[in-house]
Order: sequence, then structure tokens, then C-alpha cells
Amino acid sequence: MAKTKAEKIAAIELQMTQLENQRKKLIQEQKQQERKDRTKRLCTRMGLFESMLPESISLTDEQFQIFLENHSRRSQPPHTGRIDSAAERTDVRKGHRLYGSAGRGRRGRIGRY
Repeated sequence: MAKTKAEKIAAIELQMTQLENQRKKLIQEQKQQERKDRTKRLCTRMGLFESMLPESISLTDEQFQIFLENHSRRSQPPHTGRIDSAAERTDVRKGHRLYGSAGRGRRGRIGRY
């Protein structure tokens, strides 16, 4: 039995609705999986952090935030920009090279001359 054009259009619209619902469901499942992965990652990392620094367990949220902010500031090297001359590449007060291979010693480390 041949379908009329109106029946074919209705069938296609039904398929489109079903596919759109499937798409929404997959997006929802993907977001839920991302939340689960993030939760697992946070729990794992904080467990590692607390095992290495057990004194951090007793800190309040505010104290912990201050601790992290202070630590992140200390771990970031200061931005010096581009340095052109060789005289500017050496920290005169300490006699250390700031960068480059010219100041590397026998063991390959940057250090005193």
C-alpha cells in the first residue's frame, strides 16, 4: 500500500522528533559523565594533597584558599620580558645567569661562574 505524501511527511517529522530526543539524551549523559569524572579527579587530587600535607586538613576553607594563593604566587617565576644584552642576562648581585646555555657548568646546571 502506497503512502500519501502527508503520511510520509508525518513519519519523517516523527523520526526528526525521536532523533532530537536521542540527541538531548546523549548530551545529558555526556554532561553527567563529565561531572562524575571531575568529582573523581577532585577527590583523588585532594586525597593526595592531604596525604602529603596532613596539617592542611585542619584549615578552614578561607585559610586553605589563602594557602593556595600564596603557594601559587611563589611557584610562578616573575615575568622579565625579553632581555637583549649579555650584561642584563646576569644577575650581578648573585653572579647567576638568568637563562641560556653559556652559564651551564660541568653538570649542565645553571649556577655560579
